[in-house]
Amino acid sequence: MFNARDFPDLLVGLGQPDDAAVWKLDSDRALVVTTDFFTPVVDDPYDYGCIAAANSLSDIYAMGGVPFLALNITALRPDLPAEFNAEILRGGAEKCLEAGVVIAGGHTIQDDEPKYGLVVIGMVNPGKTLTKNRVQPGDALVLTKPLGFGVTTTALKQEKSTPEDVAEVVRWMKKLNREAGALAGEFNLHAATDVTGFSLLGHGSEMAAASAVGFRLEFDKIPFVSCAQKYARMWTFPGGASDNSLFFRPRVRFKAGIPKENQMLLFDPQTSGGLLLAVPNPKLEAFLKRAREMDQPAWEIGVAVEGEGIDVV
Repeated sequence: MFNARDFPDLLVGLGQPDDAAVWKLDSDRALVVTTDFFTPVVDDPYDYGCIAAANSLSDIYAMGGVPFLALNITALRPDLPAEFNAEILRGGAEKCLEAGVVIAGGHTIQDDEPKYGLVVIGMVNPGKTLTKNRVQPGDALVLTKPLGFGVTTTALKQEKSTPEDVAEVVRWMKKLNREAGALAGEFNLHAATDVTGFSLLGHGSEMAAASAVGFRLEFDKIPFVSCAQKYARMWTFPGGASDNSLFFRPRVRFKAGIPKENQMLLFDPQTSGGLLLAVPNPKLEAFLKRAREMDQPAWEIGVAVEGEGIDVV
């Protein structure tokens, strides 16, 4: 039977609910390894490739690492035009090029529905790894991308979205978390996660539980894409939002008066979402100032407190 104690160089593995595995090479270097892939969330194959690659790379940034090598994971329909498949791969390759990552190969199979993603390897200093279990009471909670991606892309699938709304969400999903990760490293932060399929409240719940703290989030401070409220009122939530609500809602306490659709927006699965960072209060002002200088979005959305679970007020 596998026992993590038999592998002292495995710094992060199955025992922790973190975003990637971390294997220590020596006192200065550790490998960060992750993989992710999914079916198309938008119609344009190039954008889909970019988004899938950015999403796969995100786990490395969420662990404090810098990615350098990737492998494609690809499932393609044989009846699709070759140009369609090529555009998916081009999108992934160009996003990796932007990140300074080499795609060194991969594996492709045939499937009825396209699927694309990456295996990604990065490097991190073992003493600067970001994990979910190091949040301290008093830490500010900072988010680096807005929410509302899932409810908007589902509206697209239901043919209820506008091109302008989709374009706004695509721009955010294609944005790398590289600068956000670099900012976390510059300020020597210790705790982070990226907000993806389990939603803000799902990933936040994991982070709070792993750190044995509570989170207090202020709804009015949480950023959303401009169309999120519109599609929330239309209830174009993906099935994953209901799954997240069913599983994580027992850990969440909502202030009376927050509408159901707004509650569900916090359970909305995000594709290639931002980083959720725990910033010690003495560093917060300088952190936000530096974010502005870097043109890196950063919203202070709450605080870690003594206790457990999440309060949304």
